[in-house]
Amino acid sequence: MPVLSDSYMGFFLPSDISARITRFIAGQIDFPYIRQEETIGAFFIFGKDYGVIDAIEVEEARDLARRTVEQTARDIRMYVSAPGRLDSAFTRENYTKRMLQIAVDTGGLKQREVNERVAGDPTILSDCFAQHIAFYRQEFYFEIFGPFKRHQLIPSLYSKLESRMVLLGYNAKNAKSLPFSNSLEAFFTWLKSH
Repeated sequence: MPVLSDSYMGFFLPSDISARITRFIAGQIDFPYIRQEETIGAFFIFGKDYGVIDAIEVEEARDLARRTVEQTARDIRMYVSAPGRLDSAFTRENYTKRMLQIAVDTGGLKQREVNERVAGDPTILSDCFAQHIAFYRQEFYFEIFGPFKRHQLIPSLYSKLESRMVLLGYNAKNAKSLPFSNSLEAFFTWLKSH
């Protein structure tokens, strides 16, 4: 299976990001809905269901990771150069358009289910990451790991990460700037509980 179609993106920091996005779309909170001092953590799992098995798939995952980082950097530059796109009305309108697209594409889902999909939608999450970094003019970095071998993981993560590759992105200059000991610590903690 191609690595691209066997990939998954999400946020693990802040841990309540889905609820914040849902409340933001509903007009209950405004942009920015992540505070400047909060750590933002995004993840991309390559080989989510089938793993990254051979050298060709490893190279595909690395290429996909490189393109993801490049696109994120372009998005951040775009938001920095067009600060009018960093307000509640513009952002809410874009999220609402995406919500309508998801509702049409999935047809027949209840509003609650659409809201759950929207709050975890990779397009919205990627936009959220870029918007908040641009808004606060923060630094960011990405780091790729894997494919993980069994001996590198605790038993509760075998089924989730063995033979997978992970790209982590943070709103920090580098791993030493994070409020935890290394790039994987907060992700592993979050993953154990999900």
